[in-house]
Amino acid sequence: MIPQGTLAERLRAGGAGIPAFYTPAGVGTQVAEGGLPWRYDGEGGVALASPPKEVREFDGTPYVLEHGIRTDFALVRAARGDRHGNLVFRRSSRNFNPLAAMAGRVAVAEVEELVEPGEIDPDAVHLPGVFVQRVVALTPDQAADKRIEKRTVSG
Repeated sequence: MIPQGTLAERLRAGGAGIPAFYTPAGVGTQVAEGGLPWRYDGEGGVALASPPKEVREFDGTPYVLEHGIRTDFALVRAARGDRHGNLVFRRSSRNFNPLAAMAGRVAVAEVEELVEPGEIDPDAVHLPGVFVQRVVALTPDQAADKRIEKRTVSG
């Protein structure tokens, strides 16, 4: 459990090759002091808790040391892309998908609309192809299937 902005920055740092950074977010909480459950035992008790993080002061303000995140794989979904991996995301998918792809050693992109290289204006590219190792073109039915975006009501 970490603040959402810290998660985004950890992904960005990992993708940029930055091993760690200091942030004021989380100072004085279990995020910094440790004790957050990482693993539970069979009876519902905590089998493994998070350790305390390094806290350091800069100009009288405490900061928590956070490590960049590097993953083996990153799975992202883009609205448009080309076979070189240049991707364009739609709406809120632009928030974390580029960061997740940058943090992955192998990034696999599902693309709703696969276009030819050069069809995407370079100024419109949200993630350059250098961060993407595999591109999977979705069928129209797969591209339309967005269960998470459909409102459902049960009675």
